[in-house]
Amino acid sequence: MFGSILTLNAGSSSLKFAVFDDGLEPVLRGEIEPIKAAPRLVAQNAAGAQLEGREWPDQTTSFGTIIGDLLDYIERHSGRLHLKAVGHRIVHGGADFSRPVLITPNVLSRLDALTSLDPLHMPDNLACVHAVTKMRPGLPQVACFDTAFHHTIPPEAQAVAVPRALWNRGIRNYGFHGLSYEYIAGRIAADAPDLMSGRVMVAHLGAGASLCALRNGVSIATTMGFSTLDGLMMATRCGALDPGVIFYLARQGDSLTEIEDTLYHRSGLLGVSGISSDMRVLLASEDPRAAEAIALFNYRIATAAGGMVSALGGLDGIVFTAGIGEHAAPIRAAVCERLEWLGVMLDAGANAGSATCISTRQSTVKVLVYPTDEEAMIARHTQAVISPKLLAASP
Repeated sequence: MFGSILTLNAGSSSLKFAVFDDGLEPVLRGEIEPIKAAPRLVAQNAAGAQLEGREWPDQTTSFGTIIGDLLDYIERHSGRLHLKAVGHRIVHGGADFSRPVLITPNVLSRLDALTSLDPLHMPDNLACVHAVTKMRPGLPQVACFDTAFHHTIPPEAQAVAVPRALWNRGIRNYGFHGLSYEYIAGRIAADAPDLMSGRVMVAHLGAGASLCALRNGVSIATTMGFSTLDGLMMATRCGALDPGVIFYLARQGDSLTEIEDTLYHRSGLLGVSGISSDMRVLLASEDPRAAEAIALFNYRIATAAGGMVSALGGLDGIVFTAGIGEHAAPIRAAVCERLEWLGVMLDAGANAGSATCISTRQSTVKVLVYPTDEEAMIARHTQAVISPKLLAASP
């Protein structure tokens, strides 16, 4: 019987999962959402065919029950494959975790202590780990960190201009979306080797959004800083904001909980438009507020790109990825138009047709569109971490 790796990517409202065989080829992929209100499982096999789903009509169904049912579902639909390990996307690794690690009781305790650094994502990430530990106590689990890829950024990009005593309390720029950027760096190396040694800006544009400056495939700057709230405007998050706004709201009587909810869940595209957090809905809307939200989204990307170009000392390539970056041609066009001063020349037909390369031959900056695959990255890391363990246990 062959072994397989399960990857779990938990968000605040959904759980993405995938199963990979020994050759790290995907066997099935799926998602459970909404986690906290009558969740529904949807899955596809390697050929993209829809598999039977699963629903939990009771809104009070525990997370542990959902994970237990998911493990049973996967074992039924993986054929001769049996689960040999689970890899988790853990958003925050703090200052200490710079590479994927096997989850031990000590590691899990240290990760639990990092929850205060990211109260939006970490509780759900770690709930998956705790649930698998309870349901399958002998199954190896690996933590793969979104922050790890950015440990290469130079000290001046990590530092925050606050008293040094706060640095020792963990206040620094960490950067996120690292698993996505690491996957894209691999795609560049394989498919666009001429850019591998160049200066590339990757735009991860989804519900969460950020930019990353890559030199020789290594992160040297990124727009997200201490938290996932920083940087670009996002679906429901405000992005970079004058801290004085928080003090002002607090003095007006808003509680810390209310302010946090506003900035994380009621701002961004949703807050500005008052219509939706979904870029597809906004692009299809004739409401002027939708146009205003889209214009601000594009403006914030283009102005933040200037910082990435400065860090790189120029620009040779741009890669768009994630949901909006991969599928919203009007957003790519608007951003590239604002970056024409860098020598970016967009091929309108290629962009509208969702080609991989969407720049013209005359463009001094190559513009590419790559789908990202965080689950594949998690599977690779998990395989690498557990292989020595499994080899050592072999007769």
